[in-house]
Amino acid sequence: MQLDWIKLIALVLIVEAIGPFLFPQKWQKYLAQMARMPTEHLRMVGAILLATGTIILWLAG
Repeated sequence: MQLDWIKLIALVLIVEAIGPFLFPQKWQKYLAQMARMPTEHLRMVGAILLATGTIILWLAG
């Protein structure tokens, strides 16, 4: 079971690294734009992503 968590973390790191690796300038602009967003907006985006991921994981399980 522990190995599954390690694989999951590795996969997340790989997916997260694609943007900065392939498009570093666009990624910087994206991060600067996110830094200017209101906290409430970022929290809502995070909640939507969290819910979506949870639902996908539940459906796949």
